[in-house]
Formats: sequence, C-alpha cells, structure tokens
Amino acid sequence: MTLMKLNKKIKLIISFVIIILILNLASTSYGIVSKTSEFYVNDSANLIDANNEDYIINMNKSLEEKTGAQIVVVTVENLEGEAIEEYATELFREYGIGDKEKNNGVLLLCALEEREFRIEVGYGLEGVLTDGKTGRIQDEYIIPYLRENNFNEGITNGFNAVLKEVENEYGITIEGAEEGNVVGTSSNNATSLMPHLIMFIFVIFIIFFTGRHGIFFIGGFGGPRGGFGGGSSFGGGSFGGGGSSGGGGSSRSF
Repeated sequence: MTLMKLNKKIKLIISFVIIILILNLASTSYGIVSKTSEFYVNDSANLIDANNEDYIINMNKSLEEKTGAQIVVVTVENLEGEAIEEYATELFREYGIGDKEKNNGVLLLCALEEREFRIEVGYGLEGVLTDGKTGRIQDEYIIPYLRENNFNEGITNGFNAVLKEVENEYGITIEGAEEGNVVGTSSNNATSLMPHLIMFIFVIFIIFFTGRHGIFFIGGFGGPRGGFGGGSSFGGGSFGGGGSSGGGGSSRSF
C-alpha cells in the first residue's frame, strides 16, 4: 500500500470520527431532571411541602381522568446553563405532558438559582392559556410569593390558577380544587399597549402630514392579506400522555 493511499484512508477515518462526534454532541441533551414515579411533581429543588405535592398529584389524577390534561410541576436547582425556554421545551418533550391527541399539557417550571419561572403550554391549550394569560397568572398569583422566597405557596397558588383555567375550558369541576388568590398586579398591561399606541401615533402623523396619499399608503402597507404566524411542536415521554408543546407560554424573573 502506497503512502498516498494510506494517508487517504487515515483522513477518511479521521473525518468519519469527527462526524460521529459532532452528531453525538448535537443529539446529547443537557441535564433534564428525570420524571418521578408520581410524574405530576418533580420537586428536585425541594421547594414544595409534602401536603401540597399530594394535593397537586390528586388534582391531576382527577383532571387527567376527566379530560386527559396534565399540569406538571417541576422545580430545579439550576438550568444547567440553558435558557429557561429551551429547558422547558426539552423537558416538556421528554415528559410528554398531556394527551397525545389533544396536546393539553401544561408545565410549571421553577429554576431556583436563576430565579426564573416559566409556564409552558401544550398547543392544544394555547387558545385559553395564551402567552398574555400565563404572564398575568405569574404576575398576579406566583411571582409575589417567589420574591419573598415563599415557593411552597407561590407554586401551589399558580397551579390553582392554571387548574381553574383548564376546568373552565372543559366545563368541569375538580372536587377539592382550591381557588387561586390574586396577590399581585400584572406588570405587562402598559407594555402590551405600547405597540398599539406607537402605531396610533404613526397613523395620525401620516394623516396630518401626508394627506390622502398617506392614508392610501397605510391601507396598502400590509398588502391585500397580511398576518404573522409560526410555531413548532415537540412530543414524547413514557409516563405522560405523549402530549406536545407548541412553544407557547411565558417566563418571569423573580
């Protein structure tokens, strides 16, 4: 075997090894906490007392029996260097929260070290648990408690608020379910109105300073048919129902 042919084989082997390593790194997941035997609660950061864990589990059993929906609560010491949105999406996929056909799962995730909270919603419930709604639930039911390091009450109170929305969506009542208590105010109302205010001012400016041609310009700005959309889905899990997340939900820092 000539030296040139040997060098070619060595290069091919090295290239093959590099490709395998890259593929392995791309497919390797970071440290998502494992599902527990109860599935509905994984309090790995030890933030929820036993009574509230049992309550969340029992409410979920009744909810799943009636609707197939699941509201899973997870606490972690840290996010392993990942953004909470990415961590929540991966965790939702691994757990398979909610019914596979209805995709009606919800994840409540609390990251202790980062002091962040997220509500991740399966796309089957995004109509009722919109990004804005989940943000308000956090602002009004969860975050005020968490800022005082009262994780036990805050997480359970948020669970109750989410449970009530799911109950209303399906027109059911879960026996023993408690009402969530509003303890804060939404901090996003003014922020959510800002884009509309800016657009209004822009329209007035065009009307007064460019006349009828400006009005025509605005009418044609978006084209005959305009809109914005997008989304992705993830699924999986063995203890859950195989439900998927469309990336809906919201995050908050505390």
